[in-house]
Amino acid sequence: MKALRRLLLVIAAASPFAAQAQLWGYVDGAGVAHIARSQLDSRYRLVLGDAAPSTPRVPGKTDGAGGLLTWLEFAPEVKRLQPLLREAATAHGVDVELLKALIAVESGFNPKAVSPRGAVGLMQITPATADRYATHQEVKQPAAERLLDPRINVFTGARMLADLTRRFGRIDVALAAWNAGEGTVRKHGGEMPPIAETRAHVHLVLELYWALLQNNLQRGAHQLKVQRAASAP
Repeated sequence: MKALRRLLLVIAAASPFAAQAQLWGYVDGAGVAHIARSQLDSRYRLVLGDAAPSTPRVPGKTDGAGGLLTWLEFAPEVKRLQPLLREAATAHGVDVELLKALIAVESGFNPKAVSPRGAVGLMQITPATADRYATHQEVKQPAAERLLDPRINVFTGARMLADLTRRFGRIDVALAAWNAGEGTVRKHGGEMPPIAETRAHVHLVLELYWALLQNNLQRGAHQLKVQRAASAP
């Protein structure tokens, strides 16, 4: 949250929260930056101070959203895929930031990644799942081969993500179904299953997704509102 962090540093000396250990904030759709001394609701993210050490992480993904966000800003492999991500997002009605966050967590933007469970490519899709979301033209090629094509992989994943979001009605549950399987989510009443790895995975994708969205909004931030604890819902 670089833009908001810079803004907070400018007003920190005059802020009534200057002596506080933490500042939380977000930028709304109207370009107004809101700050508070605590996380008033899920929109607020830590922008100054130390994060709690208990935030769940995906095994092997110890950097969290902060490290991934910095890498996404500079990695050439990410920049090369930007046009493709925008095209797939527009075609299937999903946010490009969500596609980017999911790919970052799933494969680290490695188009040749293959997991021990046989998930392939940028979005780590299994061949069986790929066949469900393939076009008539795509099914002519074996799934394990076509998923190594970045374009086919991303478009397949965008179709799948849009479908899961429509069917489960929530992005977090759609991501849980992506990670743990639709059957597992249905067994738990269409809610987030109590699986630590799945919850950590969803948390990291959503954390990165939110950070990417906020980065875009912050470019147009033009006001600052200081929220009192009493304004918490």
